[in-house]
Amino acid sequence: MEYRRFGKTNLPISVFSLGTMRGLNDPSSFTAVLEKALQSGINHLETAAAYGKSEEYIGQALKHFNIPRQDFYLTTKFSPTPDPEKIATQLENSLEKLQVDYIDNIALHGINTEEHLRWVTQENSCLRPLQQAQKEGKIGNIGFSTHAPLEVILKTLNTNLFSFVNLHYYYFWQRNDPAVSLAHEKDIGVFIISPTDKGGQLYAPPEKLKQLCTPFSPQWLNYRFLLSDPRVSTLSLGAAFPDELYPALEVGNDLSPLQTEEKAAFNRLEQELETTLGENKCSQCYECLPCPEEINIPEVLRLRNLAVAYDMTGFGQYRYGMFENAGHWFPGRKGNRCTECGECLPRCPENLDIPNLLQDTHQRLNGSPRRRLWEE
Repeated sequence: MEYRRFGKTNLPISVFSLGTMRGLNDPSSFTAVLEKALQSGINHLETAAAYGKSEEYIGQALKHFNIPRQDFYLTTKFSPTPDPEKIATQLENSLEKLQVDYIDNIALHGINTEEHLRWVTQENSCLRPLQQAQKEGKIGNIGFSTHAPLEVILKTLNTNLFSFVNLHYYYFWQRNDPAVSLAHEKDIGVFIISPTDKGGQLYAPPEKLKQLCTPFSPQWLNYRFLLSDPRVSTLSLGAAFPDELYPALEVGNDLSPLQTEEKAAFNRLEQELETTLGENKCSQCYECLPCPEEINIPEVLRLRNLAVAYDMTGFGQYRYGMFENAGHWFPGRKGNRCTECGECLPRCPENLDIPNLLQDTHQRLNGSPRRRLWEE
């Protein structure tokens, strides 16, 4: 396992971090996962107050192993709020559940809107109790996680209030590349959220995608895309059982630039996208927004791109089903809400027939509504 400096926190953390949003079936299964992760060199555990019994299970497991406190790093997260006292209470609760005297990193969990950002920057900011806790030695560093539009992420980074950021960025979704660059310029640690699941459900890829990525797996290639990038500090790795830590553990010792064969696989993916979609390919410029019906047009069409080009229909249905069901965590309405008003059409540099493509996507991907794993 390789390690990278986590931005201005100066913590040398493993390039894979054990995330705990999913897979917490019971304390014993989590203990087995944690044991394997620690044996493999993972030294960073990431959780949140909202993740069910995650903090409690971590505390029990760490006590069971009796690991010296200096041998691992803990990150937990609290939702932003206009009430600073709520943050102070959550911090005390997390210290108790985790059974530690201090927590290395605290993130405000989901600065997803302009309103959330105001709660951070206002005079009576929800950061105040965390800044006080830093002075008292209860926490080390303050960061934030985000599912926000790029513009909100950039504004939050430019507050210069944070030492690290948890965000989405993958081979199949590179919209946040400017945020990764800005964070790197500001020496803010970059933690990539859910690269295998939100990055394309790459643990269960369709046959066409597997063939295009041969001799590598799609999961392997996405990991290499991220870890070959020196701007990226660490990737989240969630597992319900020890075996699910692979193939990440096999990639975690390779931070080298992309090799010739890996580049060839990425070139095949790009060529297939161009060839299959042709004139209907959305290049994700975001010029079509805003939509008067609040349809997240670029994301809807991205999911169509993936379904048509790579047969990633299952992933598309998974994400499309979250529209109108996940609030600010996944904003936007479904493609069938299009009224064909035509406002987006003159803004599209590729002259896409956006209304028809939205309807086509809805027919392809609409299924059962989806919600986030942990509701807040």
